[in-house]
Amino acid sequence: MDGSHRSLEEAKNIDVYTAKGLLNIGYRYLDVRTKEEFEKGHFEGALNIPYMFITKDGRVKNPDFITQVSEVTQKGDQLVVACNSGGRGLKATIDLQNEGYEHVANIEGGYSAWVDAGFAGQNAQKSDCKFRL
Repeated sequence: MDGSHRSLEEAKNIDVYTAKGLLNIGYRYLDVRTKEEFEKGHFEGALNIPYMFITKDGRVKNPDFITQVSEVTQKGDQLVVACNSGGRGLKATIDLQNEGYEHVANIEGGYSAWVDAGFAGQNAQKSDCKFRL
C-alpha cells in the first residue's frame, strides 16, 4: 500500500457498458452482495464475497472481507465490483484500493443496473475491446 487512503469520491466508478467491456477482456466480476442476494441472480462465474452481512441488528460490515478477497485474488488482478445498487460496491472498491488493488472499479448502479441494461443471463463474450483501468 502506498500509505494514502482513498475516499469515496476517489473510487473508480464505471457504467455497466464499460464493465461489460472490461469483463470481455478478462476482468473478474466480484459480487459483494449477500449470499441470499447472489443466489437470486448473478453474473455467471462471479466471485461472491459479501461486503456486509444482515444481522438481527441490521447490516454489519464483513470483518474478513479483505482477507477473503485476498484468498482468491491477487492485488494485480483486474476486478469489476458490484453490489445490488452501487453503495456497498463503492465502499468495497475503496477498501480494496486502500489495500493495494490497483485495477478495481465499481459498477455504478450495481447488479440492478446490469439487469436494467438487459445483461442478466449474458456472459462476457470475447472481443477486441480496448478498455483498461
